[in-house]
Amino acid sequence: MPKYRNNLPQLSGDLFLTDGGLETTLVFHEGIDLPEFAAFTLLKTPEGQAKIGIILEHYIKLATDNELGFILESATWRANPDWAAKLGYSPEELEAVNRQAIDEIVKLRNKYETSRSKIVLSGVVGPQDDGYNPSQFMSAEAAEKYHQTQIDVLKDTEADLVTAFTICYVDEALGIARAAQNAEMPAVIGFTLETDGRLPSGQPLGEAIEQVDAETNASPAYYMINCAHPTHFMDVLSPGEGWAARIRAIRANASCMSHEELDNCEELDEGNPQELGQQYLALRAKLPNVNVLGGCCGTDHRHVEAICKAWMQKPQQALAS
Repeated sequence: MPKYRNNLPQLSGDLFLTDGGLETTLVFHEGIDLPEFAAFTLLKTPEGQAKIGIILEHYIKLATDNELGFILESATWRANPDWAAKLGYSPEELEAVNRQAIDEIVKLRNKYETSRSKIVLSGVVGPQDDGYNPSQFMSAEAAEKYHQTQIDVLKDTEADLVTAFTICYVDEALGIARAAQNAEMPAVIGFTLETDGRLPSGQPLGEAIEQVDAETNASPAYYMINCAHPTHFMDVLSPGEGWAARIRAIRANASCMSHEELDNCEELDEGNPQELGQQYLALRAKLPNVNVLGGCCGTDHRHVEAICKAWMQKPQQALAS
């Protein structure tokens, strides 16, 4: 049975870490060809399973060494019907790989969790189309039906919650939130932002969060900003607004490039881990409820360690840096 589904410990405000950019680490650091950028395809072999596990262990050990909590995310960002069909997976095979992905992170929790470092299992949900520039936009009703397939599978695993990554427009976010409600699972909605701090659809971040809350009775457990650099959204944050208080998680990119530039980049832009850590620290004043820290594209354990060290500075240290 799920350990924390009915009482997510990160809602207490304690600091939790999570991982960095799994797919970019696999492609650029490990030299692995990921068709359609789908990490779940590695679960077919013991070698692939071990590779994902080793990468995640770097982050878990960082959390346990510092007696922090950890959000352990499954490799299922692409494990939804349309992407799986492109990869030749049948519906039955897709269901099996979603279950297997959770089984893999259960093993890691069983190995590393301590009384001081709680590990929460997150079933990752990704967008139906491109995570930067979708070519089609679903209605909220269509998105609910579409994502219900994966979320219903995750419901019957040990996943404590579902986390939606790189959501570009509000109707898909609404559909995911409602599908999670139907499955009685906590949900985190992660919006990706362009260099102007708006969703790729053009909607301001605050409006998107307020709309999802208004139309789902505030059903998401909290919101996340991911796959954008802190400089892209720092200026649009309003700490006095209720919607800003709903953001608990940041998983930023290492690079300050735009999504279009990243798509056309043949080499990984790793940015500067220490600088990124200080940029996260600067977000604290504007996002007082953030307590889940990780990375997205281009980040690895070095970036998450720098973010962790910066965040844990005492106030006088932060002022001096």
